[in-house]
Amino acid sequence: MKGWRVAIAGALCLMLAACVTPDRIGGSGRADEFSRVGRFALTVTEPDGKQDAVQGGFSWLDEGDRYVLDLTNPLGSTQARVEGTARGATLTRANGEVLQADDPDALAEDALGSPVPVSGMRDWLRGRTARQPAATQLQSDAQNRPTSFQQGGWQANLSRYDAQGPQLLVLERRVDGRRVVVRLVVNAP
Repeated sequence: MKGWRVAIAGALCLMLAACVTPDRIGGSGRADEFSRVGRFALTVTEPDGKQDAVQGGFSWLDEGDRYVLDLTNPLGSTQARVEGTARGATLTRANGEVLQADDPDALAEDALGSPVPVSGMRDWLRGRTARQPAATQLQSDAQNRPTSFQQGGWQANLSRYDAQGPQLLVLERRVDGRRVVVRLVVNAP
């Protein structure tokens, strides 16, 4: 009987830990500063049906000329930070290793092992399509907010809008026969 209580307590702790939301990234306090905090799940389905999944938390800060994306494990420890400016992007891993590239998407793919549309997130988290490349198959809700579109190789579905943007983003892409799905749930503006 005592073993069951320990097992149930352990399971409850794991369930609570999976819900840990990362801390908001401190910004400069500029008027145009935009941030979102929540959870993510990345699922990759291979052509043979095998699935790999990664989940955790994310914290996003966009200050216009600079953006930062922190990816955390389910326990809340930062595993990677992607920072981008007009000059390029850097990825800092939890072990201190720093990688640089012109493309933030490639850095996020390196951190998670699968494509992640960091460049599109700058606009999609605000509930708008990016300027380039042009969005296709655009559908909008009654308030003229985008709910579904294709852009940059991704099928984006945005819903549960609050004053700042969508609180649920489901992004899907097919790459080399694999199906990649990124799900973002915003917990806090």
